Amino acid sequence: MAFRINNGSLYPYAAGAVVAGLLSAFGMIADEVSEGETLGLDEGVLMALRTPGNPSDPIGPPWLEEAARDVTSLGSFSVLTILVLVVVIHLFLIGRQRTGWFVTFSVIGGTILSTTLKSFYDRPRPELTGVARVFTASFPSGHATVSAVVYLTLGALLAEMAERRSQKVLYLGSAIFLTVIIGASRVYLGVHYPTDVLAGWSIGAGWALAWTLAAHLVRQRMKTKG
Repeated sequence: MAFRINNGSLYPYAAGAVVAGLLSAFGMIADEVSEGETLGLDEGVLMALRTPGNPSDPIGPPWLEEAARDVTSLGSFSVLTILVLVVVIHLFLIGRQRTGWFVTFSVIGGTILSTTLKSFYDRPRPELTGVARVFTASFPSGHATVSAVVYLTLGALLAEMAERRSQKVLYLGSAIFLTVIIGASRVYLGVHYPTDVLAGWSIGAGWALAWTLAAHLVRQRMKTKG
């Protein structure tokens, strides 16, 4: 299960380096957020996306705000749960139980990680009202984190099953695109600071890639034994 190119021998090293980079990025963002160093930039970006004199109203026409709400729902717990359930059931039905368990544990683990980090940092949400209902702490963004875990994991799965390079690019590109627009919608709607989303992308992508790397190494080991 891999973001793999032609020669898989270099993949573990490259993937490991990327995972380390993503985790380091999360650590640096978390450190700056904890010290309050990013608050000015965060609030500046949020206010640049609000209607002057009405902070609860995002800039742009009404249809754009509605579109953002539609996009942000793609990273909601309900939508992601339904999507993962359908994919896992499909994998079990076609006899790919190992892959089905891989997806299940990757997503559940990523969700637990997101919840744990939110509780640990306990950052208050932006003080904007009337935008969207929220129930948890702000850092890191759960939508950004878990959507990265789910879509990047599934993108890697589809890319592995595809035979043509163009298909692999499509699947991985679509996964990245969905992850990016979901995170961006959270900032636009005013329910997260930009650093919440950047941290969510970093830890979520790192988690997905780490699981993908683990699956790749297990598969290679089984091939060697076989």
